[in-house]
Amino acid sequence: MSLDELTGRRYGPVQVQIYAGQVGAYVEATGDDIDRWRCFAPPSFAGALLFAVAPAFLADPIVVGEVRAVLHGEQTFTWHRPLRIGRPLSVTGTVERVRSRGRTAFITFGLEVADAEAAEPIVQGRSTFAAFAEATGPGNDAGEPDVAERGRNDRASGLEFPPAGAHIEPLEKSASRADLVRYAGASHDWNPIHWDHASAVAVGLEGVIVHGLLAAAWVTQAVARYVPGERPIVDARFRFRSPLRPGVETRVVGEVIDDAAGRFRAALQSETGTHVTADLAVTR
Repeated sequence: MSLDELTGRRYGPVQVQIYAGQVGAYVEATGDDIDRWRCFAPPSFAGALLFAVAPAFLADPIVVGEVRAVLHGEQTFTWHRPLRIGRPLSVTGTVERVRSRGRTAFITFGLEVADAEAAEPIVQGRSTFAAFAEATGPGNDAGEPDVAERGRNDRASGLEFPPAGAHIEPLEKSASRADLVRYAGASHDWNPIHWDHASAVAVGLEGVIVHGLLAAAWVTQAVARYVPGERPIVDARFRFRSPLRPGVETRVVGEVIDDAAGRFRAALQSETGTHVTADLAVTR
């Protein structure tokens, strides 16, 4: 079998309903504004919807047979309508493209989330996964941090919209190993490199790393706090630059590129470098 055979494969549609309990757990796990997200899910909840179908893709016999490790390289989302709690949804994933470069394949995975009753588009997304046919070998084991160890983890609260060229207010974020397990439970992203030390080291990492979509949620929060309402973000593109270890203090920084169009550019940074960069457009 070849990974090229995945092109065109569809996973789903899977019927999903957004429940208040899951949204509450997700908001708590990501450190979002609890008071804001009581009737709607935050925009970053699109990552949890992705994992309504991503496990079926990862469990595909071709993927299981040909791939030893998968890393998230890039993610885009477009939000057409708010993620209302109680709304029944239909979620479908499709392998759109497979590009091979040596022993690594870059898989483009499309996401379609629609209202299950009205057939209206809710969220669209596109993931780029790097799939490795061979493990790179054990990583430089940096040891396991304490399960509860983390730095400052601020919740986002509403701010006045800034003018073009202005820098956003930095948002301090960090996650413990326990936080990663809580996020996995709320998002259903149970990739073992995020919670099992041995699995992470086996694929060449120093230890467990923060979920890329959790880091993306932090960036989303830093921008969404400038826009009231249930659909603050229209579209976003995230690039995952370097792994982030639990317990490391980070901050979301950025600037307004175009205030009339609502364009932001942001990054998640720590003392060790830049972990995520993003371009986002907000509702205006």
